[in-house]
Amino acid sequence: MNPRTRLLPRRITLRVRLTIIYGGLFLVAGAVLLGATYALFNQQLSGSGRTLITRNASPVTETTSTKDMFVFTADGTMLTGTDAERWMREQQAILRDAAATSLLAQGGIALGLVACVAAGFGWLVAGRVLVPLHQVTDTARRIATATAAERGLQERIALHGTDDEVTDLANAFNTMVERLDRSFDGQRRFVANASHELRTPLTLGRSLVELAMHRKSASADVRNLGEKLLQINTRHEQLISGLLLLAKSEHEITGQLPVDMADLVTHVVEQTATEAAQAGITVHDHAGEALTAGDALLLERLVHNLVENGIRHNTGPGGHVRVSSRTRDDGHVEVQVHNSGPVVPDNEIPALFEPFRRLPTNHPHTPTGAGLGLSIVRSIAHAHGGEATIHPHHGGGLIVTITLPACPHTAKEA
Repeated sequence: MNPRTRLLPRRITLRVRLTIIYGGLFLVAGAVLLGATYALFNQQLSGSGRTLITRNASPVTETTSTKDMFVFTADGTMLTGTDAERWMREQQAILRDAAATSLLAQGGIALGLVACVAAGFGWLVAGRVLVPLHQVTDTARRIATATAAERGLQERIALHGTDDEVTDLANAFNTMVERLDRSFDGQRRFVANASHELRTPLTLGRSLVELAMHRKSASADVRNLGEKLLQINTRHEQLISGLLLLAKSEHEITGQLPVDMADLVTHVVEQTATEAAQAGITVHDHAGEALTAGDALLLERLVHNLVENGIRHNTGPGGHVRVSSRTRDDGHVEVQVHNSGPVVPDNEIPALFEPFRRLPTNHPHTPTGAGLGLSIVRSIAHAHGGEATIHPHHGGGLIVTITLPACPHTAKEA
């Protein structure tokens, strides 16, 4: 980066530009007015002729002889002829210099001061005019940064005042946000309803397959086929459960209760111990007290997905997963899962939070994975007012960090 560009301002705001325009226009108009005034005065002074008095009190003309001209100076001396004409020209020069000093120099200083005052008033007027536009910007920023729990799309811009272009902009923005809110809400309802409706045929299919497999007359081929069908059915059931959980986690969390993430970490590590042992993965947990507020079932699913993801996407036997929870000095709760595994390119990291997105590795996908684990993790974190981030480890594997707000009761006690 060029060092000179760092000294430049990040941007020139509209308010500054309007102030410069107001002040510049006033300065240009004042300069033109000052110049025109001086030109007219100079023309009038030059065109006034030689205002002298002749001996016979007749007006001075071009044919009047200089011998007939006379004038009295300030000290009472009478000058005649060429002396009177020379004195008159000297007085005109003095008057012209005084006009130049008064109009141009002193007038220029006065114009500069008045231009500064005009720029100040322009700054105030521009700020007043841009207040509705700032309101639109602030509302748009709040909507863009709002979490799922805050339901930012339900907020609208309420402008009160004259009907102008900014009001038209606010109304258009409100219409767009309203349509987006309806679209997202309808999408969530569709996913939840469709997933719920798909559960019934899957459950019925599982029952029929199990019934056929456990008959006494069932052959080995039927049992083998039944096991494969049950594996496929299990994968579909987990996919449907993941979609339901994803739809639920994107809704507002109501009835939040204090939850210690340390208890959830310990519980999830115990739950996944069998799977980790079968895969040859060592799981280390460092569960420090981390009290937050939210839905305990959703937060448990968040930790479970992280640990399960670390076990399944590992290097195989000999790999490790480290799970920790703590309360940071800034008052936030942090849960971090670090697993060994293949090196992940930096450009693949943002896509890991997308639904049904997997890393392009040479390892066969586990039949129980649906590609929704990290998507659910991020949705649950956002629904609780938190954030989920992923960083690749230089030696391979991933570091997933979940940041959640600390429980309000804990923050007050601290």
